Amino acid sequence: MDGYTRKFDVVDSRTETREILSSVYESLRLKGYNPVNQIVGYILSEDPTYITNYNNARSLICRLDRDELLQELVKYYLEK
Repeated sequence: MDGYTRKFDVVDSRTETREILSSVYESLRLKGYNPVNQIVGYILSEDPTYITNYNNARSLICRLDRDELLQELVKYYLEK
């Protein structure tokens, strides 16, 4: 150890969640789905088939913990 304090930057998980959710929303919209209905269906059921594979949206949303996603959505809604 050299005795110096090292700086560690953590990526804001809210930012990542927002980016993933926005990307999934846009992919669903582009494929002609109602994005809100599809995302709600996914959150309630945890069934990834509610999310299109287009633009890798399904694998992106599966990277998010469903409970944390719901918690972030509620926090965001109540803060506004």
